[in-house]
Amino acid sequence: MTETTAGSGPSRLGAAGAAVAVAAMVTNGLAYLLPMVGARHLAAEELSVLATVLALVAIAGVAGVGLQMAVAVHRARQPGAPTVRVTLVTAAVAAGAVVVATPLMVTALRLSLTVVALVAATTFAVVLAGRWLGELQGEQRFLRLAWAMVVFAVGRYAGMIVTLALGADVVDTLLAGLVTAYLVLPVLAWIARPASADGGDTASVRSALRVRQVLSAGTAALAMLVVSYADLIFARQLLSPADSGAYSVGTVLTKGALWAPQVITVLALPRLAVGDRRLRTTMLAIIGACGAVLVVASALAGGFAFRLAGGEAYAQLGEYAPFFAATGALYALVFAVVNAKIAAGARWSSAPLWVAAGVLAVLTMLVAPRTFQGIMWCALAVAAVTALVMVCTPSRRDAPRRPSSTASVERRNPSPEAVG
Repeated sequence: MTETTAGSGPSRLGAAGAAVAVAAMVTNGLAYLLPMVGARHLAAEELSVLATVLALVAIAGVAGVGLQMAVAVHRARQPGAPTVRVTLVTAAVAAGAVVVATPLMVTALRLSLTVVALVAATTFAVVLAGRWLGELQGEQRFLRLAWAMVVFAVGRYAGMIVTLALGADVVDTLLAGLVTAYLVLPVLAWIARPASADGGDTASVRSALRVRQVLSAGTAALAMLVVSYADLIFARQLLSPADSGAYSVGTVLTKGALWAPQVITVLALPRLAVGDRRLRTTMLAIIGACGAVLVVASALAGGFAFRLAGGEAYAQLGEYAPFFAATGALYALVFAVVNAKIAAGARWSSAPLWVAAGVLAVLTMLVAPRTFQGIMWCALAVAAVTALVMVCTPSRRDAPRRPSSTASVERRNPSPEAVG
């Protein structure tokens, strides 16, 4: 698990970036594999329950994403700062929100009390994991972060996949996922153990992470989730089943262009948190270039892209591939700017995303024709305007706080564990 110190800094960072990218691919692969296995082993009603539970945990688990970002920023500024209390509060609030929503889930979603209890308990574990992922990210121990991401993905999905393959019903499958999610938490804590003996006494004098910081990052994470899925939801509501199905295939290309360059943001966040202002421009340039390549590739091989995403029946929609890819590429820039704002301690960093979601709702519901192309053009236009506004007009509050002396020393003299 320890990284070799041989080679130059850029080469180590490149290896760390590759490792994080592979870990993200493993995570996404397991997340996609689970419903595929479920479709082959569960009856339609149980498959619907499984899909609903996965969606609920993903929504409630946004608190864990926010916790990870907030912890990463705080640890980058104040290495060794305590994060236990805010982690427990965040996890308890997220799980408690599921419990409070029990009557709605039982009546509207037709879930049993047993299933709702499993959702709440799983949510608690998923949010807890954000602490250790954030500590590793903030301390720039990216190789360990990659290992932790894989371990977390295995705990979250592999138990359910194996249980489904063995012929279990949906409740037993969710129970298996709950058990494995908790079993990997000590492993995550071990991977994220301190790189040295430093921090025992000095950590107590460093300011603890506050719930307000987690709330700000969590709200931004939720806004990113909402705005990236809004057009798909509107397509489901406004289009015929055939057209909405075709649109959902197009959004696979959107999500690919959106998430492909996110490893850049993961690597950049800790340095942005300690005031590396030039890195923001570099990060946006790399993400923009990556998006441009994906858009050009979609234009040249649109039929293949749609065929790969949805099958031969959708190949004739290839002419629309570059527009879906462009929407994802633009939102990749937007999300990078949001992360930079979170790193800089800006308030209301997610406000432009909520405005974008609202504008998209107005355009699709009241202005644009209710067609495949109408929703697609609305999504692309909103993404383009949002990206232009956020990239070109950074907030005055984007001036980062002065980094602590410890952080400054670590940036000038990185330890052997810096990316390990």
